[in-house]
Amino acid sequence: MPAIWKGSISFGLVNVPVELRAAVNADHISFRLLHAEDNTPVKYDRVREDDGESVEWGEVVKGYEYAKGKFVVLTKEDFKAAAVEQSQTIEILDFVPEEEIDPRYFDTPYFLVAGKGGDKTYALLREAIRETNMIGIGKIILRQSQHLAGLRVEGNALVLELMRFANDIVPTTEYTFPGAKEVRPAELKMAVQLVKSLSGAFEPEKYTDEYRENLMRIIQAKSKGKKIDLEPPTIEKGRGKVLDLMERLQQSLAQRKSGKSTKPAARTTTDAPRKVAKKTTKTTTKKTARAPSNNRRARAS
Repeated sequence: MPAIWKGSISFGLVNVPVELRAAVNADHISFRLLHAEDNTPVKYDRVREDDGESVEWGEVVKGYEYAKGKFVVLTKEDFKAAAVEQSQTIEILDFVPEEEIDPRYFDTPYFLVAGKGGDKTYALLREAIRETNMIGIGKIILRQSQHLAGLRVEGNALVLELMRFANDIVPTTEYTFPGAKEVRPAELKMAVQLVKSLSGAFEPEKYTDEYRENLMRIIQAKSKGKKIDLEPPTIEKGRGKVLDLMERLQQSLAQRKSGKSTKPAARTTTDAPRKVAKKTTKTTTKKTARAPSNNRRARAS
């Protein structure tokens, strides 16, 4: 993949020339809006809210609504005045223990590839971060916006993750959560057993986007003028009723011990005739390249 950004990492008096490259691949199905009558593509239009009249791009300005129906209009000069100095350097401001960072602060990961002549300093910085088990915290100007960024190690790669600023994070005090006193010891013991019976190494290839796969089967069949019938999802009986937690935990453990899965049966495809389904169920799904963190809980970057 081509470089998104070229510059250097600065820590102390050391500069490491690097290139920023994608570490994830957004594998989404894109759709176009069409006119139902003849499948002519439909464009989005800019219209006034009051009378629905179209507005040309040249007549559109940006405004901030500071009160209901009241706006402050910002010009190009305002945006220029607010912009921070453009820089091609990621200056590391601090190194902090990875386990101290709330996973919600992390957003989008990128690989940092060593630039020309930067192999030695790149390896030096990488091994220093690995040895100390720290994350470098700095800032980067990307696409004319300033971002907080975390620098960590994944194998032999330096991974830069765009981070959220503190004002983007909703504090837990905004909500009310149940306390531990709600949990009975016997139920906790049984729940721990169930968690342990389901525990294992993280294998991302095991988890697939069934909705996307089904959509692609339908798209491929329709593109060939055929029809494919997908089996409807299984709805668990009794869902919505208040069930005894202890009873449900016991049932789950019994299923695990007997080797049965506690998950709903996987959705399969059927068709009439069957041969059509066989031809139209082949699809290629791109794998998302992720850079999982070693210490971050409940998160694969």
